[in-house]
Amino acid sequence: MDVTLWLVPLGYLSGSIPFGLLIAKGSSGVDVRAIGSGNIGATNVLRSVGKGAAALTLALDMLKGWAPVALGRIVGASDAQVAGVALAAFLGHLYPVFLRFRGGKGVATFLGVLLALLPTVAFMAVGVWLLIAAVFRYSSLAALVAAAASPLLVWLLDGRRDFVVLVAVLSGFILIRHRDNIRRLLAGQERRIGPKLQGVVADMPGSDRLAS
Repeated sequence: MDVTLWLVPLGYLSGSIPFGLLIAKGSSGVDVRAIGSGNIGATNVLRSVGKGAAALTLALDMLKGWAPVALGRIVGASDAQVAGVALAAFLGHLYPVFLRFRGGKGVATFLGVLLALLPTVAFMAVGVWLLIAAVFRYSSLAALVAAAASPLLVWLLDGRRDFVVLVAVLSGFILIRHRDNIRRLLAGQERRIGPKLQGVVADMPGSDRLAS
């Protein structure tokens, strides 16, 4: 049987798990959709519940991108099949079936995909994020620059067409999902990272309207 027939749906279902919502409700009885930005990502979890819940949300949102791709590589899927399951997991996070297709912005899941696919690129993307965040103190800007740089890094360090196209598509979705952040950046109204870098880790998922 073609592994695509079960890998892609599995990837989508993995990406659709709303960890932020589940963690916030389980730990504090809070529905993050009803407070703050209304987003289920780690940043809103941080502001609504706390650092521990946000860190767990970040890790699990990355895991749901990493696990399906890693599984695809383990079972010997082709590059195109691996790219397909990666896209499915990412879209599951953006458009989760369990939440009427209203999800996050995808940066953590994107990073999880990169870690399973091309770890060197993932670490370099994190480096870009940290550099931009440290210099400009805008988490959303850091996420946007890191996402935009990732297809170029894949092309330079790996070059496989399927992976270059995949990462370019995922980066495009991240830019689109951050359109409100882009408007605020241009207007000088975007929220900065605080002096103690509060929100830096949580903002890496790019999963709420106020930051990444």
